[in-house]
Amino acid sequence: MANIKEEIAYTSKLLQQEWEADRKQFQDLTYSKSIKEKIAAGMCWYPVNLVKVRWAFSDQLIVEINVHEVLENHSFQSGKSISLFSNNNEHKLRASFVNGVVNAVNRNQMTISLHTENLPDWIHDGKLGLDLMFDETSYKLMTSTMEKVLLADNNRLAYLRDVLLEEKNAAVSERIEMHEPGLNESQNQALSLIHRAQDLAIVHGPPGTGKTTTLVRAIGTSLQQYSQVMVCAPSNAAVDLLVEKLLEEGIHVLRMGHPARVDDRIIQQTLDARVLAHPAYKDYKKLKKAGEEARRNAKKFKRHFGPSEREKRKMEMNEANRCFGEARHLYDYMVHAVLESSQVIACTLVGAASSLLKGRIFPVVFLDEAAQGLEPASWIPLLHAEKVVMAGDHCQLPPTIKSREAARGLQKTLFEKAISNNSNCSTMLTLQYRMPETIMSFSNKMFYNGALLAAPNTDTHFLKPGESVMEYIDTAGSGFMEYQDKETFSISNKEEALMVLRLLKDLLKRMGLVNAENEPWKIGVIAPYRAQVSLLRDMVNLDDSWVYLRQLGENMTISTVDGFQGQEKDIILISLTRSNSRGEIGFLADTRRMNVAITRAKRKLIIIGDSATIGNHPFYQSFLDHVQEKNCYHSVYEYLDITD
Repeated sequence: MANIKEEIAYTSKLLQQEWEADRKQFQDLTYSKSIKEKIAAGMCWYPVNLVKVRWAFSDQLIVEINVHEVLENHSFQSGKSISLFSNNNEHKLRASFVNGVVNAVNRNQMTISLHTENLPDWIHDGKLGLDLMFDETSYKLMTSTMEKVLLADNNRLAYLRDVLLEEKNAAVSERIEMHEPGLNESQNQALSLIHRAQDLAIVHGPPGTGKTTTLVRAIGTSLQQYSQVMVCAPSNAAVDLLVEKLLEEGIHVLRMGHPARVDDRIIQQTLDARVLAHPAYKDYKKLKKAGEEARRNAKKFKRHFGPSEREKRKMEMNEANRCFGEARHLYDYMVHAVLESSQVIACTLVGAASSLLKGRIFPVVFLDEAAQGLEPASWIPLLHAEKVVMAGDHCQLPPTIKSREAARGLQKTLFEKAISNNSNCSTMLTLQYRMPETIMSFSNKMFYNGALLAAPNTDTHFLKPGESVMEYIDTAGSGFMEYQDKETFSISNKEEALMVLRLLKDLLKRMGLVNAENEPWKIGVIAPYRAQVSLLRDMVNLDDSWVYLRQLGENMTISTVDGFQGQEKDIILISLTRSNSRGEIGFLADTRRMNVAITRAKRKLIIIGDSATIGNHPFYQSFLDHVQEKNCYHSVYEYLDITD
């Protein structure tokens, strides 16, 4: 027990370091900076145009804005806290402001929810801008949760803590055979383990093995035994995906969290929407309206009035208080009814700290993408758990951590600790449905001990018969050298970026922009460095040489490795970017990045890089040997005659 408590205390200390590093990084990018500097740092949009104003559920004010220029390299994303400001005072830039949350961002457009019911008076005065705000709420919740985990004694939380961190053995009942239709053998084994486990079940789901499908089926079969379970994931996007899949199975889901952080496709599953649809909502609105009317009547009386007027004002105020009191009780009743009638409560890890869930215990808590959640955040839903089911893949990217010191400990997630401590209650999905064996084989060998099998359907995963599914194009000796930005220190490689786009254009000229079903190919271009991503995006968007590629529109995504985790595309091109005489590979040294990158492709994978640079690392030398063995190796000199 002493060792476990020391470990928790150490994790808490690392969390404080990360909190401070995150705050400092934010301050460095924003405080005492000019608007121009903040825009360059991706922390501000200015000036913005007001496009549309509307009111959503619970009188939430929704504002749509845009900027003239396409802004690719910024930090605004769904769920981030923001401040909408105006420079309506010529002596003060942020003279007026109101805070809110980002709903969605699409290129140069953004939808935000503001923390006010009324449109600010200054909204049409002066120029508007949008600042990114630092949100400490999640850090406060994680800190208090770690304190609870540390102090837990002689209760279910204490027991689960000891199981997850190796003090106690997780209990698993006798084997039961599961034969759910539509699931393969390894998925049925995972389902069996989930139902046999009394404390903890761990499902290791490598790319393309149907982890989400298995988890959704496990949730459905659990609801045959229990009336309600909780489902969580680290990100809003991951939660929303699960909710969509559960709805397809006819399961009643309540999506907890701020409506601004919820995808529009499942907005009807939010608490606000469900309350709005409740039969008693009309009575609630009537009571609110009556209370507001009575309060207005009471305020009509002037300061100097007689006993009769005083009595009338008192009566009106009493009536207002009665109406508002009844409305509050009715609202609480509706919320309680919605919570009780939902089979699944779905939220993010941090969202599990909602006051509406205080005191609720769930027979099973499912954590999806558990290998991407910070350990302190992963403990939050466990405060509500009798049993925990974790699903994820610790061979893919860990959570993003700002502090180098904290990363040494925090990058090892609760999922990773649990799977190393509890082999008796973990299982791996082994049949992979996404990519053909040629694409899968290197990751299979290096990360999954050769346990994965490519499903028969992957034999048809190619662009056209005779077209290779994987190519490595070596730039060694070509003079395609990297460049490091002096301000951001990020790495780019212009010649390599040009070659990536030439290869893609040439491929699509041969294959066409659409498949045999006349559906557009889904394409991903991946680079490990933001500078290379920005360079590729600028080339496509601003250079008319690539107008053909611009026709792809939303069917082509250019992003970092992190931006592609959890996705799949028909065609993936990877620009490794690094090319130097020192053999330095930076981010690429985290080989889990390469695992994520090369397992996104469904029909075609093209990797371009400098073997002389990456080959100094044993992992990449193994990769170079592998592509030679698979006859996928090519020199860039074979492609130099390709034109823009």
